[in-house]
Amino acid sequence: MAEIAASMVMDLRQRTGLGMMECKKALTEAGGDLGKAEELLRIKSGAKASKAAGRIAAEGVIGLYVAPDKKTAAIVEVNCETDFVAKNDDFRAFASEVAEIIARVNPADVAALGSKPLASGDTVEARRTALVQKIGENMTIRRFARNAAKGELASYVHGTKIGVLVDVTGGDAQLGKDIAMHVAASKPVAVSAEQVSADVVAKERAIAAARAAESGKPANIVEKMVEGAVGKFLSEVTLLGQPFVKGDGKQTVGQLVKARGAVVNDFVLFVVGEGIEKKKDDFAAEVAAMTKA
Repeated sequence: MAEIAASMVMDLRQRTGLGMMECKKALTEAGGDLGKAEELLRIKSGAKASKAAGRIAAEGVIGLYVAPDKKTAAIVEVNCETDFVAKNDDFRAFASEVAEIIARVNPADVAALGSKPLASGDTVEARRTALVQKIGENMTIRRFARNAAKGELASYVHGTKIGVLVDVTGGDAQLGKDIAMHVAASKPVAVSAEQVSADVVAKERAIAAARAAESGKPANIVEKMVEGAVGKFLSEVTLLGQPFVKGDGKQTVGQLVKARGAVVNDFVLFVVGEGIEKKKDDFAAEVAAMTKA
């Protein structure tokens, strides 16, 4: 039987939000396989999708630039080691400058971006290195996206940690901003159900089928339960299927844009530290209790 380390239990607990003992039991049943243990817990408890992607686990800021004609824009995540540096004016200005350069010159990747000149004449990499030396803390450009719009681009930055670009055809400027704010708040994974990865849908269907099978109901009812669960999942994770956050909860974003004669072509959502593991919580007491149990 695989040895279940306390760190594995903590990781699974953060992903699912479930208790330490439940997580340890699932890991034991899954032979130490974290992914299988998470699926077991979701099947048995009805837990929603993994919380891991929503964790903000690293410091930094989102830089964002939209061209005056609203046809080109860029968003970039620049990381640092501490929140103190994330509030530094020079660090924030660097992120903004980098976003503008990305929009203007369209570099192939982060490595290519480093050689691009800023307005001062320094390259992006030279400026980054100078800031590291000045502030005394490591800084990295983690990722960026550049958008050439089909319609017009709207943007929203929540604080400095969450940034959104939305490409909307039709409607007005306020509609674009409202949709960008909705994306920041609700964090959809795609515009519509058709854009959700087939692998993601298949995995969700398998989990729903396993849960439905445990109900003991007839096969035809189980099939309807599975389709209903998958449909509900897709409405929860897609922009057009989600209830509009500024509304009364009855109107979806899809219904809103249709009523305004608009179409959402695409969106980009960056959350600082998303997917980076940097454990801060102290679970010592819970681990001790689990060990005794």
